[in-house]
Amino acid sequence: MAGAIALGGVFFIGTLWYSLVEGWSWEDAAYMTVITLATVGYGETHPLGSRGRLFTIALILLGVVNIGYIVNRFTEAIIQGYFQEGIRLQQQRRLMESLSEHYIICGFSRTGRQIAKEFRAEGVLFVVIDSDMESVQRAQAEGYTAFQGDATLDDTLLKVGVERAMCIVAALPSDAENLYIVLSAKTLNSGIRVIARASTEEALQKLRRGGADEVISPYITGGKRMAAAALRPQVLDFVDGILTGADRQLYMEEFLLDPSFCPFVGQTLQKARLRSQTGALVLAIRRLDGTLIGGPTGDTVLMPGDRLIGMGTAEQLRSLNQILGPIGSQKLRRPKNS
Repeated sequence: MAGAIALGGVFFIGTLWYSLVEGWSWEDAAYMTVITLATVGYGETHPLGSRGRLFTIALILLGVVNIGYIVNRFTEAIIQGYFQEGIRLQQQRRLMESLSEHYIICGFSRTGRQIAKEFRAEGVLFVVIDSDMESVQRAQAEGYTAFQGDATLDDTLLKVGVERAMCIVAALPSDAENLYIVLSAKTLNSGIRVIARASTEEALQKLRRGGADEVISPYITGGKRMAAAALRPQVLDFVDGILTGADRQLYMEEFLLDPSFCPFVGQTLQKARLRSQTGALVLAIRRLDGTLIGGPTGDTVLMPGDRLIGMGTAEQLRSLNQILGPIGSQKLRRPKNS
């Protein structure tokens, strides 16, 4: 663009000179300037004196320099892939606009990378946000959809479709930045589920007050898991085997009882016959008021807004999914066959 502007300026100066100094008509002046800059060698439109020829020489040199600069920049743009980068950005923008019921990971540090691996194993649609270009390139190299930007800004969250997202995970190293993400996400989408990372117990409480649905402290969780590994290693291996990984045989999933389409609301588990119909085992029920019923019996009544935690094979949970429907979506989501 700079070269094109400079070339236009040279054309304007040449036209003015031939018109005002040489006394030519504007048409002849413009024509002389064009053939001079193009170096086509048609000859002088009107006879020129020494002064006019010196100006024409300078005009030719300026034209050659400007045109050479434009050609050089254009070639460089092709070689360095500027146009391909523009196409890539347009494709990325269209992809972001098409995202719906997806997950957002803020931060691609060690925690974010592990979350991305688990999401890929589950087969869910997600996008990674990170302000560091190297982290974004690393995420893209691993096959993830990644966006470079500051996740604490509303504009960045809107670009990745936070208003259409199902869940956002604030996994930045800074507790303050994670709090900003929680506040922004809940403001832009009040129904989104927000998971936040906390480094301290004080940050854990503030993130919960800020609206996070779940706050995880890697240090507290890591300490609990290490203690469990020491005290109950087989139990921990079993739980890990059904919660994470792509090569599982048993899965756990949670389901929301919506009375608008679930026919079993108001019935007991014995009458609903979920186990006999699907083969899946109902491990627990979380009531709407937060009460947890572990190991529900056949007399336990299914209430509106209950969340059932079920365990079974992929096919068994698919059957249960068709009856009850997963939280946040009526589409069949997890689990998938390995």
